[in-house]
Amino acid sequence: MKFILIDRITELLPGQRISAVKALSLAEEYLADHFPSFPVLPGVMMIEALTQASAYLVRATEDFAHSMVVLSEVSNVVYKSFVSPGQIFELTVEAKEIGAQSSRFIGTGRCGDTEMVKARWSLRHFNLADEDPEMAEMDAKLVATARERLNLLWRV
Repeated sequence: MKFILIDRITELLPGQRISAVKALSLAEEYLADHFPSFPVLPGVMMIEALTQASAYLVRATEDFAHSMVVLSEVSNVVYKSFVSPGQIFELTVEAKEIGAQSSRFIGTGRCGDTEMVKARWSLRHFNLADEDPEMAEMDAKLVATARERLNLLWRV
């Protein structure tokens, strides 16, 4: 994903739950094309923020066993309001199951007391080298980058 939609992780309980925040700024480049006269965080980006948070939960739970943690399914999405520049988008994700190759979650995004989105989704986790052993070096680089990013976002 080109955009990093997590600014800070505020709670991380491996195997259980993660909370994170995204401060939406008018400087976000995708807002220039998404309703320029009424800039709001696109719904797909709300889901991506929840996905990114849940991917960190999987990585922390599995001690970075997989280089790839990707969205595989989304259901029961309910958008309730718009997230506008200047607002803090607060994400709460609960793991329903984290298995060896897949995981399931429920979560919400809020701005203050207002729920903006809620959803259920699944992630798939794997290594590139599972299909092509020559990709093992790329797996190692991706894992190192994910570890570095988690260390920046989650400061205990």
